Amino acid sequence: MIPSKLIKNIAYRTGFDLCGITSCHHLAENEHRFREWLASGYHADLNYLERNLDKRFDVAKLVDGAKSVIVCAVNYKSSRSLGYPTTCRSKIASYACNRDYHTSLKEMLKELYITLKKQMPTLQARLFTDSAPLLEKQLAVEAGLGWIGRQSLLVTPEFGTFVLLGELVINDEVDHYDTPFEGSRCGDCHRCVDACPNSAILPTKNIDARRCISRLTIEKLSDESENSSLTANRGNASKTGLHGWIFGCDECQSCCPHNRTTPYASNPHFAQPFDPAELTAEEWLTMSEEEFALRFGHTPLVRRGLQRIQHNIQLDRD
Repeated sequence: MIPSKLIKNIAYRTGFDLCGITSCHHLAENEHRFREWLASGYHADLNYLERNLDKRFDVAKLVDGAKSVIVCAVNYKSSRSLGYPTTCRSKIASYACNRDYHTSLKEMLKELYITLKKQMPTLQARLFTDSAPLLEKQLAVEAGLGWIGRQSLLVTPEFGTFVLLGELVINDEVDHYDTPFEGSRCGDCHRCVDACPNSAILPTKNIDARRCISRLTIEKLSDESENSSLTANRGNASKTGLHGWIFGCDECQSCCPHNRTTPYASNPHFAQPFDPAELTAEEWLTMSEEEFALRFGHTPLVRRGLQRIQHNIQLDRD
């Protein structure tokens, strides 16, 4: 059995801003709601979400011998997280203005595991950073880090919504598990719902991915989905357009009152190296692949590449 204080002390020394621990158990209520969401077609063409449903809601089925989940979070808030000038047509979600978080969090989780294993040689673990059918936001709630807001994001008391999550699933029990976060602190606020340009936020704290700007600008779209989005954009841009976003979207976060007074990121991995507002749409359209690779090859933007960004700009103009 591992002392929880040991885990958290190492996590904080590694550079994580938050750390909570929960036991592995079946998240039955979440599974029921997720299956209803899938049945309604709100996942659009993200068919991978239909796979491994039994594992998604029970970590013990995903990782053999799993007993506990260490949920870690890093604050990535920057000055750009709180919004762009209204005239900006080259907006990028603020998490993507940094080194790819998958790389950073994996390095940090690996360091956490190696350090723990030196003191607990029999410890076995698997690490995850948005890379498996793991219900990480709900696991963060179970680990006491925060609650799920109306925009379906984890909201933490210390850092609001601008946090990135990573998990270490271990084969041992912990001497003390954190108390799940009870309730919600959203109150009667609906700012995130009202701020979504495409009305993609559902009353059930879920997202209609068919309308979500993040999906429309990042995910690989089928020809049918892309043509549908293009047609909708041309016909009624105020409802289904990209609204100046060329990779991701922060609209439902930048308006959130819980993000107003939270601190900016202190971890050097998330010291924003560039400001999208300083690049015009025309500069993106004339950029070469070589320049893109040199300037942004270490960021999440490479997930879809320069051509997709240029396509998004053109789509938003049509």
